[in-house]
Amino acid sequence: MYDVLVVGSANADLTVRVARRPGAGETVLGTDLMESAGGKGANQAAAAARIGGRTALLARVGGDAYGELLLAAQRAAGTDVAPVIVDEHARTGTAMIIVDPDGDNSIVVSPGANAALTPDDVAAAKGVIAASAVVSLQLEIPLETVRAAAAAAEEAGTRVVLNPSPAPEDLDRELLAVADPLVVNEHEARALSGRADGTPTDWAAALRERGARSVVVTLGGDGALVLDDSGTTAVPGVRVEAVDTTGAGDAFTGALATRLAGGATLPEAARFAVRVGAAAVTKPGAQPSYPTAEELAQLPQLP
Repeated sequence: MYDVLVVGSANADLTVRVARRPGAGETVLGTDLMESAGGKGANQAAAAARIGGRTALLARVGGDAYGELLLAAQRAAGTDVAPVIVDEHARTGTAMIIVDPDGDNSIVVSPGANAALTPDDVAAAKGVIAASAVVSLQLEIPLETVRAAAAAAEEAGTRVVLNPSPAPEDLDRELLAVADPLVVNEHEARALSGRADGTPTDWAAALRERGARSVVVTLGGDGALVLDDSGTTAVPGVRVEAVDTTGAGDAFTGALATRLAGGATLPEAARFAVRVGAAAVTKPGAQPSYPTAEELAQLPQLP
């Protein structure tokens, strides 16, 4: 029924661009506030849907204007929002984002309705999980809900893509054991592997030794590193002029999950996902920057 079911967060992104990020106790002027759809779960769903994946989202939003904004954005991307729960008694999650001239960002998230997504919500969606080729998970919702979704996917024989972001101090073996792959950026890979030094290859190997079935380390403009049963594969990056890196990792993960659902190997899926992530940083915002298949075709092919 679905290529990808994303179980995760949905936030309204409130973005301001600044000449430089303020220090402690400092005030700087920024541009006009831009309101757009975001949240790691909703971002991954939108990225998967925009490139043609049959995608559904299980999330909670509030019964407010931001909730309507998020639902409208998912529908526009092509996501099935039937599993989304509208909580009339909660405020929709929000993310406050500051972007500097280099496109780098600082983000503060207020979870709102995301914090109320429960294991019972997952249990009610077991049929949707079983009807999906891949379930994509992140950590902007309660950990017990992530565990419940991972367990339901494992029971149904549905592949789990786990992006442990925001990175916890430690990731339990129960979740690592179902991650196929575990998708981490360099900071997350270093922290979760327990190795302050080393290389992406070292971090990926350490994470696989800790229980992950396979690992993808995203490297920004330098591409990605993949470790699975076939060995280690370095995927080159696509050189583009970065405008805003917000949500680029989610674009990568959504694209990766979509290609895996279609039967691609992990290295093949990562090569495709690198191009989607590169396209995403060339425009401002998270979901508004995600490419369609037609827009992606305009990017240079990887060597």
